[in-house]
Amino acid sequence: MDARLNLFGSPLAAKLMKHMNATGKVISESELPAATQELVKIRASQINGCGFCTDMHTKEAAAAGETSTRLNLIAAWREATVFTDAERAALELTEQGTRIADAAGGVTDEAWANAAKHYDEEQLTALAALIAVINAYNRLNVLVQQPAGDYQVGQFG
Repeated sequence: MDARLNLFGSPLAAKLMKHMNATGKVISESELPAATQELVKIRASQINGCGFCTDMHTKEAAAAGETSTRLNLIAAWREATVFTDAERAALELTEQGTRIADAAGGVTDEAWANAAKHYDEEQLTALAALIAVINAYNRLNVLVQQPAGDYQVGQFG
């Protein structure tokens, strides 16, 4: 399968990715735990059907020491006992922030308050920005049908 557009060979795409990646770097350097960041990226990517990002972030998480049990249970996190309360709050916020169109009120006050119990204001800022950024990456990759499966850990630096 070939992508509809070559995002890796386009000068315009290179400029866009430079700025998106810069935003991602700010988030990755925040105090939001790295494991939580990967869980969020994977869950949003699963919901959005982004094979490219799901492939990338599951491989990166595994390389960083995430267990196969936790990786395999992300989609069923509500029933899984392997996530902390803080991670569960982040996953709920991710789901609601990704499925905004499914709820007239968007993200519920309850989901936000639960996340705020576990994360300070800077971490919440990083979490909200991460949810927005991964959704942007997902949508771009789904739009162009970016193929999945060949990602190598550390491929993008």
